Amino acid sequence: MKKKGKFEKVEEFMTRMKEVHEKVKAALKKSQEEMRKYADRKRSKIEEYRVGDWVLLSTKDLKYQMKGRIQQN
Repeated sequence: MKKKGKFEKVEEFMTRMKEVHEKVKAALKKSQEEMRKYADRKRSKIEEYRVGDWVLLSTKDLKYQMKGRIQQN
């Protein structure tokens, strides 16, 4: 009889943990959807380029050295 009582407690614990797990899953999903909604508002449309398209690139952050450059005074 004593063993049955122990198993009942384990089953109660497992049932409670499953309930908590489901609540946590639902809360995380809701939070994820809210974050995605907020992040999507700040995103701009991505332009698609094809092979052969001309594009302008900034060299602001590009590090390069030109060899044989003539300095003008």
